[in-house]
Amino acid sequence: MSYRIKEIYFTQQGEGRNTGMDAVFVRFSGCNLWSGKEKHRAKAICSFCDTDFNGIDGVNGGEYTKELLLSKIESLWLSENKKINVVLTGGEPLLQADQTLVDHLKSSNIYIAIETNGTIKAPSGIDWVCVSPKPNTKILQDHGHELKFIYPQDSLHPDEFESLAFDNLFIQPMDSVNYYENLNLALEYCMAKPKWQLSLQTHKILGIK
Repeated sequence: MSYRIKEIYFTQQGEGRNTGMDAVFVRFSGCNLWSGKEKHRAKAICSFCDTDFNGIDGVNGGEYTKELLLSKIESLWLSENKKINVVLTGGEPLLQADQTLVDHLKSSNIYIAIETNGTIKAPSGIDWVCVSPKPNTKILQDHGHELKFIYPQDSLHPDEFESLAFDNLFIQPMDSVNYYENLNLALEYCMAKPKWQLSLQTHKILGIK
């Protein structure tokens, strides 16, 4: 099997509990909640995505076998930390990232994190599962290490997810033309609901990938 990858790059995790962690990001092409085309955004299930996940034309993008993908990840690891950290993201990575790939990466002692919308169950063996729920969807991946709620959303509220089995609950202001208003709303919510923590997209603040 081959995997369609938009881009692969070395950076630091910019969001959530693992902010500041060196990681190789592997962005899979495609999503089940939006085509990635602007002409479809208004009617998409998820209409506020801030990521280009279409095609395979990004940095180090292409079609990879599991062997070639592991080799590329290893070649991009620049940290002094001997254990490689990988973030599988998208789009929706679980449309492609299967048990075969996870097992192959784990065979090389790689730490695997995944960022998913939660509509597809994750394979076993993933070290860090982050779910970011979207409106009008059913959460099948209802447990994990981090739930990151993009705030505010018109038809979805964080309270709906407090009972799920996630170790960390984060509120992240929606990146839009109303960002600073959203930031204040997110901060107010976290201060009123102590079990929720504020997540900022520090990579955007720093101007890094």
